[in-house]
Amino acid sequence: MALSEASVIDNPKSHEGPSTAILTEAALNPVARNPESTLPVQVTDAQGTSVTISDVSRILPIDLYGTSSRIVFDLGLGANVVARDISSDFDEIKDLPLVTHDGHQLNAEAILQLAPSVIITDSSLGPWDVVLQMRDAGIPVFVVDSHRSLENAGGMITTIASALGVPEEGSKLADRTETEVASISSRIKEISPSGGDRLRMLFLYARGQSGVYYLFGEGSGADSLITSLGGVDIATEIGWKGMRPMTDEALVEASPDLVIMMTSGLESAGGVDGILDSVPALALTPAGSKHRIVDMADSAVLSFGPNSAEVLEALSVAIYAPTTAAP
Repeated sequence: MALSEASVIDNPKSHEGPSTAILTEAALNPVARNPESTLPVQVTDAQGTSVTISDVSRILPIDLYGTSSRIVFDLGLGANVVARDISSDFDEIKDLPLVTHDGHQLNAEAILQLAPSVIITDSSLGPWDVVLQMRDAGIPVFVVDSHRSLENAGGMITTIASALGVPEEGSKLADRTETEVASISSRIKEISPSGGDRLRMLFLYARGQSGVYYLFGEGSGADSLITSLGGVDIATEIGWKGMRPMTDEALVEASPDLVIMMTSGLESAGGVDGILDSVPALALTPAGSKHRIVDMADSAVLSFGPNSAEVLEALSVAIYAPTTAAP
């Protein structure tokens, strides 16, 4: 549902009930079709390692949120991708073999069997020894910055594009992404409350079956997301940096009006009712008392790639037009 077509509620703070942010189903729109790479490329990756890439016929792009694979496909090199991580689940890639198991654990044997000519990754997947093993096997491994935010989405796109020998396509895709983000951000600003009426938001990460609960704060990417949604990132406000284990005191002190979660995390805690039981401090907040929890697919909510504008739009509908967003 496009934000322009949604029924925006009058007072977001008074709304009660959860909602799910749903991405509009749409085919990828690459900026080129099978562009010719200018190779070889000598690049220095985010860890300071010099990498020479001379073959992009068998690309393996893998990271926690599937951002790298989406970038490669939108650059027009999707036909060269040989496998995927579990977070890469868009239609054009979902039939490729997985190289992760037990969630986000890299499978060295599966990777070697596919004989990738280059691996694009970051430090978000492990074990790291598998990545080093690939490098020892002679496979060029280009490591990008694992930090994600709306502000560095364009930079990540151009970095990957340059490593794959298609810098012009990278510039086009980065420009398109930034233009789309600016456009939806402008529309969100028009409908979101201002001043003291802004929604106070928190990003809560949960793995209920393990009793794991984290608050995502400054520098986690969630801060960038919440600010772009017209909210107040209260984890940053209370000095919560990065990703840290949640405490009841911090949650009550934060007193969020709305909590954003990953869909599988919310499901792992037993849904809204389940997480209010397992995290009773949440029930003491305005968000908990009103069941004001917005969830979104794990592979999308913090991906910060070429579909950043679509992610923002889906979340803004779930937050400001929740009756429209309800599945």
